[in-house]
Amino acid sequence: MPERPLPTKAGAVMRQAATAFVNSLNAEQRLKTIYDYMDGERIFWYYPPTNRHGLPLRDMSQDQREMALALMRAGLSDRAFDQAVGIIDLEVILGEIERAAGRKTFKRDPDLYYWTIFGDPTDDETPWGWRVEGHHISLNYSLWADGLLSLTPFFFGTNPAEVRQGPQAGLRILDRREDLAFDLVSSLDAEQAERAVIYPEAPWDILTFNASRAVMPAYEGLAASEMDDDQWAVLDRLVNVYVDQAPAELADERRVRIASSGREGMHFAWAGPVQSGEPHYYRIHGGSFLVEFDNRQNGANHIHSVWRDVDNDFANDVLGEHLILYHVL
Repeated sequence: MPERPLPTKAGAVMRQAATAFVNSLNAEQRLKTIYDYMDGERIFWYYPPTNRHGLPLRDMSQDQREMALALMRAGLSDRAFDQAVGIIDLEVILGEIERAAGRKTFKRDPDLYYWTIFGDPTDDETPWGWRVEGHHISLNYSLWADGLLSLTPFFFGTNPAEVRQGPQAGLRILDRREDLAFDLVSSLDAEQAERAVIYPEAPWDILTFNASRAVMPAYEGLAASEMDDDQWAVLDRLVNVYVDQAPAELADERRVRIASSGREGMHFAWAGPVQSGEPHYYRIHGGSFLVEFDNRQNGANHIHSVWRDVDNDFANDVLGEHLILYHVL
């Protein structure tokens, strides 16, 4: 058997929250919510609006909703939890925008976010996990007792990226991950920019899409070792926007892992114009750490962003030799 991860305070909080949530479910809800840890459902993730497996907020009592949100909060920093709640609430604004434009789309409903439990969080002898997913949110955690195996793929998106009318005009839930990237790309000299810009146009979406395993080509873009200290500092802050979505204890541990690859191993790639308001994409890739950000759709006012662990999404590196997951990726 693989070596078990060290117990963490954050893992213990997640386990307690997951156990309370599971214990609140009736028989019908349990059938919708609980899957075996080895079930292929665990490695299927998707961020557009669609019907999903799991138990939606719509079908929970008020007490269960509070327990479900407590589990989500346990896996996030305070800022990331506020962003997640904001993304859910943004469905109301998006629905209003689309109705005003006469568009017929998938129902925009903040109650259509789904909670799923994989395995048994009370069992010390087997891994377990949880997922929260809906339009523009996909959180995927794998644990063993109180120890964390994996917390990726980790997806946040927003539509609109900026609310441009109404009482919340000016709201930008994911502002820092966009603004810091523009700060960095605008600081590059002509030679650096030539290496950093890998495509003249932004792709329609993140390139890894919803693949169960993130596969990228050889490093592309500008190596961090070719940046000056000020540029490196901006890139470092941008990396930490993503890492700091996790609770501090888990974020610090992953920061150490990323740093072990060194400045030489980190690359920053850009696609599209470098002017704000135009469709744009960027990627940060170093070692197993991978981030993608895309803002092209809806007139460059629709963000998709993802943090992935190339080796260990869904804990496939830790448990791959022991679970069927290894054979289906």
